[in-house]
Amino acid sequence: MSKRAAVIGAGFGGLALAIRLQSAGIATTVIEARDKPGGRAYVWEREGFTFDAGPTVITDPPCLKELWALSGHDISEDVELMPVMPFYRLNWPDGVNFDYSNDEAGLKAEIARVAPGDLDGYDQFLRYSAHVWEEGYVKLGTVPFLDFASMLKAAPALARYQAWRSVYSMVSSYVKSEKLREALSFHTLLVGGNPMTTSAIYALIHKLEKDGGVWWAKGGTNQLIAGMVRHFERLGGTMRLHDPVVAIDTFGDRVTDVETRSGWRERFDAVASNADIVHTYRDLLSGSAPAADYGRKLTRKTYSPSLFVVHFGVEGTWPGIPHHMILFGPRYKGLLDDIYVHGVLPKDFSIYLHHPTVTDPSVAPPGKSTFYALVPVAHQGKLPVDWEEIGPLLEKRILDEVGRRLIPDIHDRIVTKFHYAPRDFALDLNAHLGSAFSLEPTLMQSAWFRGHNRDDRLKNMYLVGAGTHPGAGIPGVVGSAKATAGLMLADLA
Repeated sequence: MSKRAAVIGAGFGGLALAIRLQSAGIATTVIEARDKPGGRAYVWEREGFTFDAGPTVITDPPCLKELWALSGHDISEDVELMPVMPFYRLNWPDGVNFDYSNDEAGLKAEIARVAPGDLDGYDQFLRYSAHVWEEGYVKLGTVPFLDFASMLKAAPALARYQAWRSVYSMVSSYVKSEKLREALSFHTLLVGGNPMTTSAIYALIHKLEKDGGVWWAKGGTNQLIAGMVRHFERLGGTMRLHDPVVAIDTFGDRVTDVETRSGWRERFDAVASNADIVHTYRDLLSGSAPAADYGRKLTRKTYSPSLFVVHFGVEGTWPGIPHHMILFGPRYKGLLDDIYVHGVLPKDFSIYLHHPTVTDPSVAPPGKSTFYALVPVAHQGKLPVDWEEIGPLLEKRILDEVGRRLIPDIHDRIVTKFHYAPRDFALDLNAHLGSAFSLEPTLMQSAWFRGHNRDDRLKNMYLVGAGTHPGAGIPGVVGSAKATAGLMLADLA
C-alpha cells in the first residue's frame, strides 16, 4: 500500500469509494466533519427511538453487495437487508389508496381499480422504462463523463428516448389517469428532481425498483452505514471523525495535503471529496484560483429543493400504516411550481411518511412506533425565511395532517419529536443553499454538465456523491463511487 488516498466525507458515496480503493490496495483515510459517519444518512437516538436522517429507500442491492464481494466478503456479515412490501402506499385527499410494488398481479389489479383504462398504457410505459434503464443506468450509470465528446457519444441514445422531455410528460403520453401519472412520476422527488422538468431518462427508476425491489436495513439505514464502516476498517482503512476539513492544499496542477480544523495535516497521492460540491470548490479549494473560479460558476447553477422533516415517536403500533406512504395534497403541478419555481411556502403540501417500525420493530421501544413526515420545500436561495420561527408552525401543520388522515389522536400519543429544516442542511452538511440533493437533476445538469468525477485541472482531485455523475440517491452515489474509483485506480497505478 505505497499509494495513499483521502476521501472527505463519510456519506454513502464517500464510504463506497473508500471501500473500493482499500479493496484495491490503496491506503485510504476517510475524514468526516460530524461525530458519526453517514452524511445525509445520519442517525439520532432519543428515548429509545432510532431516527434515521435519511435516505430510507434502498434500491438495487447488488450495487451494495458488490462492495463486499470485491474482497471476497458478503454483505450479510455486516448488514441484514429486509424486503419492504408494498414499496409505497399512495394516498390522495379523496381517500383513494394505491399500493405500488413489483407484485405484477397486485400492481395490475391496483391499476385496474384506480385507472382501468390505462393497463395497456402502463405496459407501454414499462417497456419504455426498461429501455432507459438499460441506456441510462446499466450502460452509463458508472461511466465518467470527463469531456464533451463522451456526452456526444451518449446523445443518440438520449435522443432516441426523448430525454429532453420530462418524466411527467413521458408518463402522460402513455397513461391518462392523473392519479396514475402521479404514481409513475413522483419518484424523481426522491432524488431532488421536479417530475415536470426532470429528464425522462429518470423513468428508469420504475424498472430499477421493479427488478431489484425496495429494501430496509435492519436497525435503520444507519446500520447500512455502520456495516460499510466495519467492512472498510476490516480491510485496513482509517476513519477520522469529528474533524472537519478546512483546506485542500494544491501545488501547480495537483492537490497535495489535507488539513483539518484540529490542525491535523497529511499528504496524499489523491484526494476525493464527498462533501457538498460548492463547499468543496469555493471553500476547501479556495487556494487554487481555477478551483475557486469554478466554485463561483457552480453557484450560478440550479439546485434541488430542501426538505422539512418531522421526526416523531408515538405510543402504539400501527400495522395498518405501511413502511412508506405518499400522502398527496390537493395539487400536484401547482405545488411543484411553488417549490421549484416560485419559492413560496404553500399552505398545502404532499407528505412522504416513513414508518419503519412496521417492518422492523427494533427501531422503537416495545409498543411504540417510529415515524418521520417529510415535505419538500424550496431551498434557502428561493425561500429565505427564518426557520427558527417558521419551523414549529410547519411542524404542527404536518402533524395535524397526518393526524387527520391516519392517526386521529397523534398529538396525545407523541412521546418525542423534533424537526430538521433547510437551515440544518446548510449548517450540518455545508449544503449550498440548504439543498438536500445538490445540483438539480435536469438534462442540462446531468452527465458531463454535472461536476466531473475527476477535476479538469487538478489531476489528482476527484468528486464522489450527489454533485457528480450520475447524481443523488443511494444507487446514484454508489454508482458515482464506482466511476470515480475506476479513474483513481488507473491514475494511481
